[in-house]
Amino acid sequence: MTDRAEGGVSDTPRPRWPLGPTLLVLIAVAVMIGLGVWQLQRKADKEALIALYERNMAMSSLVSYPELPPVPDAMLYRKSSVVCLEPVRWDPRSGTDRNGGKGFRMIADCRTGAEGPGVLVDVGIGDGFAPPKWTGGIVQGTIVPGPEQPGMIARAMGKASPARAMLVADTPVAGLRPSAVPSADDTPNNHLAYAVQWFLFAAAALVIYILAVRRRLRP
Repeated sequence: MTDRAEGGVSDTPRPRWPLGPTLLVLIAVAVMIGLGVWQLQRKADKEALIALYERNMAMSSLVSYPELPPVPDAMLYRKSSVVCLEPVRWDPRSGTDRNGGKGFRMIADCRTGAEGPGVLVDVGIGDGFAPPKWTGGIVQGTIVPGPEQPGMIARAMGKASPARAMLVADTPVAGLRPSAVPSADDTPNNHLAYAVQWFLFAAAALVIYILAVRRRLRP
C-alpha cells in the first residue's frame, strides 16, 4: 500500500462539473426566457388592440360591412348594416341577452346576393332551438368576431381559415330578446401571466439543476 493510501488520501478523481448536461439546461433556460419575453411583447400588442377596439366602440358612424374574411381589426366593434335577402341556414348557440338572461342566440347565415359568402347575423335571443319566422330584411348592429374562430393549434401551424365576422342586431326580430353585444373587455389578455410562468419555469429549472449537480460533486 502506498504512502498516499496510508495517509487517507484517495486516488479517485474528483467529479467534474458536467459540461454536456449543463449546456442543454442553459439552452432550455434560454428558450424559456425567450418565450417569456415574447409573451411580454404580445401583452403590449394585445393592449394596443384592446385600445383600438375601445375607440371603435365609441364611434357612432356606420361602416360598410366587410364582404370577405378576415375582418380588419379597425372594423371590429363598429356599427354597420346589411341587407339579408334570405336566411339560408340557422345556427342556434347558447348566449345571453342584454339583461343577463340566458337563452339561445339565433344566428342566421344570410344570402346577400346571387353569389358570395353571405353574412352572419345574430338577430336575438330565444328560449328554444326553433328559429324565428323571419325572412330577412335590413339589419343594423355591431360587427363582432364570428362564432367560428380558428383554434390555437391551427393558427400556430398556419392552417387557420380566415374567420368570418358577425353582425349583432341592435333591434331583435319579433319574438326574440336583444343579444348581449361583445365588447373590447371580452378580449383575453393573459400574456403577463404566461410570461411570469415561463420566467418561473426557467428559474426553477436552473435552481434544481444546480442543486442536483452540487449534490453529485459533494465529496
